[in-house]
Amino acid sequence: MKLMGFTGFSALLVAALYVPSGLAQDAIPTRDQLSRVHGTTEFSPYAGRSFPTKVLFGDTHLHTAISVDAGTMNRLGQEDAYRFARGEEVVSTGGLRAKLSRPLDYLVISDHAEMYGLMPKLLAGDPGILATEQGARWYKELKSGDRDRIFNSAMEIVASLQQPDPPFKNDQLVRDAWREYTALADRYNEPGHFSAIIGYEYTTRGGFNLHRNVLFRGDAAEANQTAPFSQFDSQNPEDLWRDLEAFEKKSGGDVLAIPHNGNLSNGLMFSDKTNAGKPLTRELAELRARIEPVAEVTQIKGDGEAHPYLSPTDEFADYETWDAANLDGTEIKTRDMLQYEYARSALRKGLQLQKKLGVNPFKFGMIGSTDAHTSLAAVEEENFFGKHSGVEPEVHRYKHMVIRSPKDPELTVYGWQQASSGYAAVWATENTREAIFDAYARKEVYATTGSRMAVRFFGGWEFAPEDAQSRLPAGVGYTKGVPMGADMRAAPAGNKAPNFLVGAMKDPYSGNLDRIQIIKGWMDKSGKTHEKVYDVAWSDGRKPGADGKLPAVGSTVDVKNATWTNTIGSPELITVWTDPDFDPKQAAFYYARVIEIPTPRWTAYEALRFDVEMPANVPMTTQERAYTSPIWYTP
Repeated sequence: MKLMGFTGFSALLVAALYVPSGLAQDAIPTRDQLSRVHGTTEFSPYAGRSFPTKVLFGDTHLHTAISVDAGTMNRLGQEDAYRFARGEEVVSTGGLRAKLSRPLDYLVISDHAEMYGLMPKLLAGDPGILATEQGARWYKELKSGDRDRIFNSAMEIVASLQQPDPPFKNDQLVRDAWREYTALADRYNEPGHFSAIIGYEYTTRGGFNLHRNVLFRGDAAEANQTAPFSQFDSQNPEDLWRDLEAFEKKSGGDVLAIPHNGNLSNGLMFSDKTNAGKPLTRELAELRARIEPVAEVTQIKGDGEAHPYLSPTDEFADYETWDAANLDGTEIKTRDMLQYEYARSALRKGLQLQKKLGVNPFKFGMIGSTDAHTSLAAVEEENFFGKHSGVEPEVHRYKHMVIRSPKDPELTVYGWQQASSGYAAVWATENTREAIFDAYARKEVYATTGSRMAVRFFGGWEFAPEDAQSRLPAGVGYTKGVPMGADMRAAPAGNKAPNFLVGAMKDPYSGNLDRIQIIKGWMDKSGKTHEKVYDVAWSDGRKPGADGKLPAVGSTVDVKNATWTNTIGSPELITVWTDPDFDPKQAAFYYARVIEIPTPRWTAYEALRFDVEMPANVPMTTQERAYTSPIWYTP
């Protein structure tokens, strides 16, 4: 008898082992046949998943030479910004080679709507602009090469934006520059790889920073049906909302606005009054809630999540705090303003407005972004290129002026006070404009101060401790609960307290994780709001003290050499937490804050590279963090 070769024998053996009983050897079993034999068609844990599985990091707040203020010093254009965000190497205005550690997933170039596109024309010596006295003088100063003359001219140009009418009015120039930008965005948009989301910044109310970044869901053909709405159209942000609403009705497209970090608004960003100082109406509350689903809470000009005066028992509230004055230092800040500036207090105020108006205008998700005016979305601590091109990395950067106050020299903001922050993280189904925009619309987003840690946060009523052992926590989270940015499902019978599945994984380029906290805000029956910070997961086996406080994680930072070791902290943390103080009659919100172990601040890297001894008041370490969008409970 002729022996069968090994390959043929193996094939028969495999067939005998894997063809289900009752099926012909030469038949290819159908799905129905397999289902009848094995009882199910499911095997892969990833089959059938439709929920968002990609965390994408980007910047919604970047300025280039097109912006009037940035263009006074920045010589990098919009294409440079895209190339840099996509991971390419560029040369900064100051002549430094610059590159990100890792590419971003998406970018919104949000150049100022005011006199959009003027600066490149001015600096190119446009005859029409140079024919004016002001244009000729600005051209001479900006071309002088003298840092002080350029800075003074830049301040004058920015100040000119506070006038009722623009110093140069040319609607065609604005429209042409806008169309050039939208065409460039379409060219750099690469679905599945990099999303170039079209947008601009609406700037208003002078130094009170009531600015908004406007984002379009669609392409150039859609965005070109309008032009950037500027403060010269209206100084009232409510008119911006109405203009965007009219655009949606006219074009059939989708658009949203993102209010800036409110910390420099001197009590205006999250006010419970209209722009005219009258009581907020339901109509305006509904419009704001729909047009502005998320808010920026951290960026180069400080952090806006919480303030130590408003949250005195929160040991992490005083982070990169800017609280001396408004944006341009023309009005000193008073403590009564703070409650209308910070995200946490605004979320609390929203609970009260919900009861009063039937609508919560401050039901927003949270993101970070840069507000860099350098064309470089670079906020890694070791790779920080600063607020504007006058404070790029160099030996004296820490003491150069970022904002010069005309009110009081003591209010001047210096280079070292810049925060190397932040980025906007979204949970999306894919890397496309549409999927990212939709994540913003449903608020499934979170803020980071620059670290790219991955954070999940779900709320529900049925989570169990063993759910924290799952290596696919999102599968459990979407099945049993709702994600960040959503409303809790109806409570089951029995006055059961809600529970939350929260987890985080470290950025491989950054520090280990210190802890996860859940911040709760609620309103009692008298209409007064409260807050509490709960430590829910932490590293290194620490135990809370008698006061309930968790001991500090410690520090391994070597400031002199600008380094640290990940010998403390944890690479990941995950837990299920149940609210121990829940009252089913009280409206509440919950969000997670994830904090890393201490690592070197950008000032430590700068001191090492330039051999600088920093003044004693300059912070040299930081604890990077992330803030998720809240989950709301309404009785």
